Amino acid sequence: MIQHSLIHCTHQWSVTSLSLFYHYCHGYCSRELHSLISPPMLNTRSTRLAVLFNPYIVFNHHPGGHTTAFFLALLICGISCCCLFSEALINLLKPRNVFMLVNSNTDSAVCCRPQHFVPLDLLSAICKKTICPHRQDPVLKKILVAHPNSPLSYPTQGLQVPPTKTILIPGLSLYADKRDIYTVTLSAKLGVLDTVAEVGEVTLEGLGESRLSLSSPHLENLNLQLRTVTYTNTVYQPGTSEMVQLESGKHRADIPIVVAHQTLPRLYDPGSDGKISNLVTVVTKTFLRYDKLKGLIASIRKFYPDITIIVADDSEHIEMLHEPGVEQYIMPYGKGWFAGRNLAISQVMTKYLLWVDDDFLFSENTKLERMVEVLEKSSLDVVGGVVSQNAFQHVFKVVPGDSDGDCLHRTMSTYRRLDGFPTCSLVDMVVNFFLARTENMRSVSFDPQFSRIGHPEFFIDGLGKLRVGTCRDISIDHAPKKGNMAQYNRYRHAKEARSRTMRALFFKNHLMCYRT
Repeated sequence: MIQHSLIHCTHQWSVTSLSLFYHYCHGYCSRELHSLISPPMLNTRSTRLAVLFNPYIVFNHHPGGHTTAFFLALLICGISCCCLFSEALINLLKPRNVFMLVNSNTDSAVCCRPQHFVPLDLLSAICKKTICPHRQDPVLKKILVAHPNSPLSYPTQGLQVPPTKTILIPGLSLYADKRDIYTVTLSAKLGVLDTVAEVGEVTLEGLGESRLSLSSPHLENLNLQLRTVTYTNTVYQPGTSEMVQLESGKHRADIPIVVAHQTLPRLYDPGSDGKISNLVTVVTKTFLRYDKLKGLIASIRKFYPDITIIVADDSEHIEMLHEPGVEQYIMPYGKGWFAGRNLAISQVMTKYLLWVDDDFLFSENTKLERMVEVLEKSSLDVVGGVVSQNAFQHVFKVVPGDSDGDCLHRTMSTYRRLDGFPTCSLVDMVVNFFLARTENMRSVSFDPQFSRIGHPEFFIDGLGKLRVGTCRDISIDHAPKKGNMAQYNRYRHAKEARSRTMRALFFKNHLMCYRT
C-alpha cells in the first residue's frame, strides 16, 4: 500500500525469490539477497527509495511481507516496477535519461584579417569587458577522456536530476584483482551522496555528505552497495551541471549530471477535421507594396481558402485589408523588416507557420501538406522550398578565432539527403519560403536592428539551435518586378544599409570575418 496516491503494485515477491531473481539478472550473485542486505535497510533511509522521483509518495510495508525489499531488489537489478497511477504508468525506479552529452572537434584554422566593418580595437575592448570572461565552457562541455584499463564502471551521460531532488547513480561497479580491502570514493560539489540501503560487510563513511567512501573485504558486496548510491542536488543555479568524481586507488572518473527541471511540452490542437488550416498559418511582412500583397492573398485563397493569413504592415499610408481570414497588424512607419517578422509570428496560434514574402505567388507546387509531412515525420524545425527555381540552400562553417572574434563561412551546398525524403536535404539556411515549428521560431526570434535588409542573420542566430532542411519538389512563384518601386527601393537599398547590417552582425555574433 502506498499512501497519498492510488498506486497498487501488482507483484509480491519474497526475499528468497528476489535473491534468485538477482542471480538471474546478473549471473554472478552467489549469496542470497537477504544475507547481503542487512536489517538496517528497513530504517528511515529506506523510504528514500520511494521519494527519489516523487516526494509525495511514501511506501509502507505490504501486509504480505517484504515490499521494501522487493522495490530495493528491482532497483539493484536495474529494472522497473510499473504501477497504475491516475491511469498512467509510472516508472518508479528508473531515472529520467534526458541529457545527451555531445563533444565535437572544431577547426583550428586562423581567421582572415583585417576586419572591414567594425574597428578591431573597439571589438577587442568590448570583448575584454563582456565576451571573453563568459567564454569558459560549462562543466558538461568539457571533453571527458576514458583512460585505458580503468577498473571503474560508471555512467558517462544521460543523468539528470531536478533541482534539490534525488536520483540513483546507475552502473557503478569496481572490477579489481584480489586484495584485502576494496575502496571506492565519490565526491560532489553541488550536492550530497547517500544510499537507499546498507549491504552487509560494507563500511560507509560520509552518508548524506558531499564525499562518500565505501569499503569492503568482499568485492561482490561492495558492487551491490554501489548499486544503491544516490545523488541529491543541494545547490541549484539555473544552467549548471554537476560532475561527480569516482575514485578507487589511483583510478578516477567523472560522472556528469545535469541539474535541470523536466521541460514541459507545448501542444497545439490540430482539430478533428484534418484541415491544413488547423495546422498552418501563413505569415508575411509588407511595406509599400499593396499590389503585390493582394496578388499573394489571391493566390493563397485559390489553393487554401480557409487558411489564416497574418500581415505585419509598416507602410506610410495604411491601406486596410478587408479580407476574411486576413489579420493585418499596423506598425509605426518604417519600423523595419525583422521587427515586422517578430510581430507577425507572435500572433500565430497554430503548430506551424509558413513564411512568405509579400511578392510571392502560390502555385500548384506550393504543397503545404507535403511540408507538414516532412516536419511531422522528421526532427526538422524548418523546411524550405524553391522560389522560381531558386533553391538558395546554404551551409555555415564557424572557424574559431582569437579574442578578436571568429570567422563565419557560408557556402551554397547541403550536408546530405533527409532520411525518408529523397527530394529533401539538410542545410543551415533556406530561402524566404519555409514552413517552421512556431515555438522553435519564437525561441530564436528576429533581431529588430536588421530593419531594411536581412535574412541570413536569422539563420546565423539559429545556428546550432534550429534543424533546417529544404525540398526541391516544393516551390512558390515570384511576382514580376514591375510598377512604381522607387519609394520601396529607396528604403530597401538605402545608402549604408549594407554596412549597418554588417556592423551589427559582426558585433552581435563576435565575428571578425564573414565569407559568402
